[in-house]
Amino acid sequence: MRTTVIENLERRIDFYADLVQEIDDDTIRAPLDVPKHRSVALHLWCVVGTRESYAKAIAAGEMQGWSSSATKLDRAEFIDKLHTSGAALLDAVRAVRDWTPQRERLLAEVAEHEVMHEGQIIRVMFGLEKELPASCSWAVCG
Repeated sequence: MRTTVIENLERRIDFYADLVQEIDDDTIRAPLDVPKHRSVALHLWCVVGTRESYAKAIAAGEMQGWSSSATKLDRAEFIDKLHTSGAALLDAVRAVRDWTPQRERLLAEVAEHEVMHEGQIIRVMFGLEKELPASCSWAVCG
């Protein structure tokens, strides 16, 4: 099961990297005319911070706090931060030799977080009538 979760997590990491390669700065910040709207940028800010925080948590075996190094919230920054945070998360996961129940839970939480934001970003992109990268497996049936 853990292998499947990690493989799915790798696909999410690829999707976000593909997304920021294809999106422009206007779209990344564009609002939808709906209540409680969050731009793609705010979703990506949260993804980066959660990856960074959970990489540390998985390495330590427990949460160490939460923070996001993304501050500019533009495409160029996200290209870099999504790459480095994804690599840090996968490196932390691959380095674990003692998979405790706590680490298993942390892995499941971060994987669920990636999927949740991917779904929200799909909705924003559809609402903005923008295309999604081919790696966006959830959107192919829509």
